[in-house]
Amino acid sequence: MFSIFKSDPLKKLNKRYEAKLEQAMHAQRNGDIKGYAMITAEAEEIASQIKALETSNNS
Repeated sequence: MFSIFKSDPLKKLNKRYEAKLEQAMHAQRNGDIKGYAMITAEAEEIASQIKALETSNNS
């Protein structure tokens, strides 16, 4: 009945993923290669969560 009020976890993860990629870009431009690598690793972890959600929704 109230399904329109539920937040979409896939949408939330996509926002977090895009934000991490932007943070990584800024870190790389500022010369912080270690920070870039760490943020990129976090973004890849979020991407794997997105893939898992997509496959579970399709099944």
